[in-house]
Amino acid sequence: MAEHIAVLANPLSGKGRGQAAAEAAVVHLRERGAEVRMYGGGSAEDTARLAATALQAGPRALVVVGGDGTLSGVLDIVCGSAIPVVLVPAGTGNDLARALSLPRGDPAAAAEIALTGVARAVDVGEVRTAAGLRKFLTIAALGFDAKVSDRTNRLRWPHGAARYHLALLIELMRLRPMDFTLAVDGEPPARSAGTLIAVGSTSSYGGGMPICVGAVPDDGLLDIVHVASLGRLRLLRLFPLLLRGTHLTRAEVVHRRARTVAVSAPGLVVYADGERLGEDECTISVLPAALLMMVPEASDGRVR
Repeated sequence: MAEHIAVLANPLSGKGRGQAAAEAAVVHLRERGAEVRMYGGGSAEDTARLAATALQAGPRALVVVGGDGTLSGVLDIVCGSAIPVVLVPAGTGNDLARALSLPRGDPAAAAEIALTGVARAVDVGEVRTAAGLRKFLTIAALGFDAKVSDRTNRLRWPHGAARYHLALLIELMRLRPMDFTLAVDGEPPARSAGTLIAVGSTSSYGGGMPICVGAVPDDGLLDIVHVASLGRLRLLRLFPLLLRGTHLTRAEVVHRRARTVAVSAPGLVVYADGERLGEDECTISVLPAALLMMVPEASDGRVR
């Protein structure tokens, strides 16, 4: 195998931070004496095509510069490959980087893992909807949180965090219980009203909210968190607990681990890694040890 390192960048990730992060990563690797081949995708389709091209050249590692969505977009290409992936976080949330204790805000330190890190096979989630089959890395959101993400994406004003806060306010005013039907690991389907269901291979979404606190990215299991039907005030009171990761002991929260879960509900919206994947019904499963990544030697897979 050749000794070069491939760097695949999404220059648009993180509102333009991807370009600067890619440049810093390449400069660092070359200063460390590595031969670097650079690939820059202008679209999701470009990025996937270039990932395949990069792997065909047989690099010692594929460095992906971008957010969770950038890596998620090439999972069909990199899963099952013997060439490890190095993530240089340059997105908005960077929740996979949190789960794997990767350096955030320091592209050179993240790129260094290509030279000094250790290989670790992590799980990948898979969502089947009427729209098809999609892989994901962090958490699939079903319910109120997915509707907030959907509303945020549809709003054109305001910009930045204010748009998310406006979306949250709109969906809070429209809050209604959802009539979920769940079938976990082949059990008979059961109806259970609720506010949201989160299904995660890792612990956090939204830039650090540990909804699936305690989830381990290589245990071969999905963490399922089901929040019961709540009124607006009770949901607002639960938010501080969600932010601190202390919500799993609450009576209105059910937590379990499984390999697969099927969920349906009228008006269901399915989001994962920040992307809308489908609606009405889905089946979520785990692909154990499907992605080989390079991580810091002391990484234990938990949020720190």
